Amino acid sequence: MKFIGDFHIHSKYARATSQDMVPENLDVWAKKKGIKVLGTGDFTHPAWFADLKSKLSEQEPGLYALRGSDSGTRFVFSSEISCIYSKKGRVRRIHLLLLVPSLQAAASINNRLDSRGNLRSDGRPILGIDATEVLKIALDASAESLVIPAHAWTPWFSVFGSKSGFDSLEECFDEYAKHIHAIETGLSSDPPMNWRLSALDKIALISNSDCHSLAKMGREANVFDTEFSYQGIRDAIVTKDPGKFLSTVEFFPEEGKYHYDGHRLCQVCLSPAESRSRNNICPKCGRELTIGVLNRVEELADRPPFDKSTGGKPEGAIPFKSLIPLQEIIAEALHMGVVAKQCRAEYEKLISAFGNEFAVLLEVEPRELRAATLPAIAQAIAQVRAGQVIIEPGYDGEYGKIQIFGKQEEMPTVQKQLF
Repeated sequence: MKFIGDFHIHSKYARATSQDMVPENLDVWAKKKGIKVLGTGDFTHPAWFADLKSKLSEQEPGLYALRGSDSGTRFVFSSEISCIYSKKGRVRRIHLLLLVPSLQAAASINNRLDSRGNLRSDGRPILGIDATEVLKIALDASAESLVIPAHAWTPWFSVFGSKSGFDSLEECFDEYAKHIHAIETGLSSDPPMNWRLSALDKIALISNSDCHSLAKMGREANVFDTEFSYQGIRDAIVTKDPGKFLSTVEFFPEEGKYHYDGHRLCQVCLSPAESRSRNNICPKCGRELTIGVLNRVEELADRPPFDKSTGGKPEGAIPFKSLIPLQEIIAEALHMGVVAKQCRAEYEKLISAFGNEFAVLLEVEPRELRAATLPAIAQAIAQVRAGQVIIEPGYDGEYGKIQIFGKQEEMPTVQKQLF
């Protein structure tokens, strides 16, 4: 069965997260986005776990549906944990994504972690335990659990982060590294950046939204064609079988908020080469720059950048497609904010016409798009599919800025139809 999965989200109980992130809304928006399997997020939070326990029922092995809903959406138990601890003389700050095969396994993990920190304080709990200890606890709850380093390259809270990470999975997880089957590339890196490390050839590169609001759901995702069960998903990830794990949907990595180096407060954004020429020191304030994902990848890489003309793609690498969320495409085409009434209307019209957002972004024929929406929107979708975008890279917590149409490009058709 072919389907799309987004396994890393957050509930209303997570810090800086919309109060709309409740099971009923997640169920509706997953269908609107075209996501068949959605992570529950935050199963470690007692109140959220109670909601999930009362509102979800198992339909297929390891996959749960919202009681009373006919949307077809399925949930898999997932959660993110923040580990802050000292190892090898340095403070480490690492986020881990947990996927488990059952409500019972999630409950077992919660019971073990409850004595190790305050699970009630945040949907993504901060625990002072080694990442390896979390891995052991998850595997004790179920040998089928997956522990996945989340947004693996971001500077402050990741396994490879420039500020508090490690240089390899083995440094982080010791002899238990053999149980790490995947990493999450995060918004600021894409598969070709990760292909530069031969040590990751055996590791599946997965992509998830890490969304804190409904509209951001599915901004990154995974495409499968496998048995519709937790075990089917797990096997596709662990084996990296290209017949089962078909592809990932990615941000353009430059749009991620840690792609380049810099200082947000100083409004300094630098490429890795520019940072090195300045010894990684901010030219405005004189302090050390926040080293971004691209620079960190270059530091650890043992291969040159991937080039379509010369190759460099590892054997067995999963394909990917870089996209921009549909609401952002519409906003760019109409020169409006994403919350503008006209943008929302065009979005809902396209969803109504073609079923879901991923169908619009990936599958619908250009002629059908032109017949269903404004010419500028149809053209913008076509350009995003072709990778014809202009991006000012993100840095130090600032998202990158994307332009689909160049500044000099005139759009009289849009203006005529709008006004």
